[in-house]
Amino acid sequence: MENIVRPLIVIGGSVLLTLIIGWASDRLMRKADERHSETPLWGLLRRARIPYQLVLCTALLRGSYDEAQLLVAHRVALGRVLTLVLIGAAAWLAIRIAAAVVETTYTRYARAHRDAARVRRVRTQVSLIMRVVTAVVGVVAVAAMLLTFPAFRAAGASLLASAGILGIVAGVAAQSTLSNMFAGFQIAFGDMVRLGDTVVVDGEWGTVEEITLTFLTVRTWDERRITMPVSYFTSKAFENWSRGGAQMTGTVFLHVDHAAPMEKMRDKLRDILRECPAWDGRDYGLVVTDSTPSTVEVRALVTAKDADDLWTVRVTVREQLIRWLADEHPYALPRVNAADAALPPGFPVPGRIPARRAFQHDHQPAARPERP
Repeated sequence: MENIVRPLIVIGGSVLLTLIIGWASDRLMRKADERHSETPLWGLLRRARIPYQLVLCTALLRGSYDEAQLLVAHRVALGRVLTLVLIGAAAWLAIRIAAAVVETTYTRYARAHRDAARVRRVRTQVSLIMRVVTAVVGVVAVAAMLLTFPAFRAAGASLLASAGILGIVAGVAAQSTLSNMFAGFQIAFGDMVRLGDTVVVDGEWGTVEEITLTFLTVRTWDERRITMPVSYFTSKAFENWSRGGAQMTGTVFLHVDHAAPMEKMRDKLRDILRECPAWDGRDYGLVVTDSTPSTVEVRALVTAKDADDLWTVRVTVREQLIRWLADEHPYALPRVNAADAALPPGFPVPGRIPARRAFQHDHQPAARPERP
């Protein structure tokens, strides 16, 4: 009877005590979250309740397992398994707590600062820091798990003795990986590119969607994802349209006839922009930038608060200006002249006899025959 009751008391008591402590902790964090709604810390910490309860339960079982006297022949193996689970759960809990603290810090910073570019820079740094913390905690946890085995502890001395050679080999083998990692830190803390920046890479326009220690993902306008190593951004030139501010200036080029009414086109451009919500109202203009024998090139200048709105303004101006010219001033559209040019009255035409000279030529008397 004692062999049955004792394990039930030890294991059941550990599980019950874990559930009670976990429920009480969750209630306290829920009340703290309702009381301090200005910070998401307590709500984020509640996400760690599963690893927290796992740590409690494993620690209680590990400490009281000898009292249970269950499977005595496998005591060492079961104790090692509980130790491994405890180390893994503790690492999981540490990562969740670090993520809650980092996310809370970023949220407070984002609420206190209205500069979108600075907030994106901090977001990039926070993401990379969190990845580094996760990697470090994971490596430490795996190392701690391996050190629980006597064979690995005995091999530690020999590994340390050959650490110099292994370091050189690993450095040569992981040269590209290490360069990408250092490039990731340079991007994060050098403020070269941030999450949410609008960039042009290899002729592709898109938005930076993800930055890790080794690669960077750009989401293009047509929902494609371009993934490239972060070392690309430290070794090659690229366009960052969000650098120094998101507001942008764009142009719309039109080819019209030489007789196009420029002043009326400027007035129409102003009316179009006033009715376009994407225009930020900073500046606009319309000038003639070039001419050809058949057309003139007109450039309309517009502004917007970011790249997306600038695209909307440009396509709106181009469409409505062309429609207005076609409806109100069709002669201003480019055309190919297939007829002779209209000449002023009395202007001589090459190869044609003027009417007056032609009349005199037709009514001139016949010449008299010469005398013999």
